[in-house]
Amino acid sequence: MQFPDAMMHENIWFDRPKYEEEREHYELFLTNNLSSKLAETHCKESKTTLNAVESKKATSGSLLSSEIAKARDSIKQSLAETGSSSISSLESENKAMQKTITELVAKVAALESRVTKLEQAAHGTTTETAAEKVQKAKKDDDDIDLFGSEGSGDEEEDEAEKKRKEELLAKYNAKKASKPALIAKSSILIDVKPWDDETDMALMEQKVRSIEMDGLLWGASKLIPLAYGIKKLQILCVVEDDKVGTDILEEEITKFDDLVQSVDIASFNKI
Repeated sequence: MQFPDAMMHENIWFDRPKYEEEREHYELFLTNNLSSKLAETHCKESKTTLNAVESKKATSGSLLSSEIAKARDSIKQSLAETGSSSISSLESENKAMQKTITELVAKVAALESRVTKLEQAAHGTTTETAAEKVQKAKKDDDDIDLFGSEGSGDEEEDEAEKKRKEELLAKYNAKKASKPALIAKSSILIDVKPWDDETDMALMEQKVRSIEMDGLLWGASKLIPLAYGIKKLQILCVVEDDKVGTDILEEEITKFDDLVQSVDIASFNKI
């Protein structure tokens, strides 16, 4: 701050508060001027920036609109080319299909006519054959001599035919008799239960196998635990159905009543 020269040379400054106030007013003035300048500068810069942004937006908008217009034109052109090619291909396919259908219709018609001719021919042949059969049957009926008016030559032929049939029948019977007859057999699994755990199972099996019959063949056997140390004898046999039955086997085994408590048929299968 600059002061007048007269006041600067004074030794005592009596009006200092006044000058301090004036100094503050001056500083405030300078501050207001600076703020206004800064505000004006900022407004100018904002306007410049806004104008630049608006110009850029306009430029980009024009570019975008031109790109969109170009894209629309290319899409229209491609659609037009694709549509024309698709239509032409569809027309060619339609013509080929119509041609194929026409050929198929002609082939089907020819096939139907051929089948009709074949059916007519077959029907005519069948009818003719039936008529021939009827005429032949009538002729055979007419040729039959109910009163034996034919000569002895036919009788000799009948005797020879009869003799030939008898020979054939004899050969058949001999062949049938020489063929071995099929024997029906069954496989039977028998459970033989003892009285208690002190029964001699080996002796029981020996007694069971001692049963002999025509058509009976004993097979494998094993001991199966039941309960409380008691075991049962399970034995397999093969029998001829016409000679040996299950009732006979059970009856024969239960005869050893000192060893055998009961007999059950575990399984029965035809062979």
